[in-house]
Amino acid sequence: MLLLILGLLVFLGTHSLRFGSDVRRDALIARLGAGRFKGLYSVVSATGLVLVVLGFGMARETPVVLWMPPAGMRHLTFLLMLVSMVLLAAAYVPRNAIRARVHHPMVLSVKVWALAHLICNGTLAHVVMFGAFLLWSVVLFRASRRRDALLDVQYVGGETVPTLITVGVGVFAWLVLLGWLHGILIGVRLMG
Repeated sequence: MLLLILGLLVFLGTHSLRFGSDVRRDALIARLGAGRFKGLYSVVSATGLVLVVLGFGMARETPVVLWMPPAGMRHLTFLLMLVSMVLLAAAYVPRNAIRARVHHPMVLSVKVWALAHLICNGTLAHVVMFGAFLLWSVVLFRASRRRDALLDVQYVGGETVPTLITVGVGVFAWLVLLGWLHGILIGVRLMG
């Protein structure tokens, strides 16, 4: 569990440089240079992710059960993950209405993903990992919206075709994850 917590601190810590303002991040870029900053950021972030994966895997070997989720939570999780995948797609498809409306679809995707996994898993490792990601995404989303307001960031309205593409990509990603990829990457088959 210690490895998981350390990994979460490193991974989420590196992704928290923009909480509040960009002062810390900009100071690091000025001191290190853009290229070195990106390289260091990538290495530290990847190290944190590896620690999270290893720590979570080790914690799953000896699960500490806190509660048994009701069976219906699995279906709600599937639905929330569909929303999460559409939001994730909205972060990458240009000119879509979802991004224009929510402004930070990647952070919302993480928030929905973490919540979905919290409601259907009752072990300590799941609560620690997904609870940390949920808390981080709530704080980051609020900080990002506040920064947008202070900087008077304007989001251009979305267009119909890119929005339909966004939904299609999200649904496709959800189906691939549900039917195949989750079993390969996580070791837990969701269908079949």
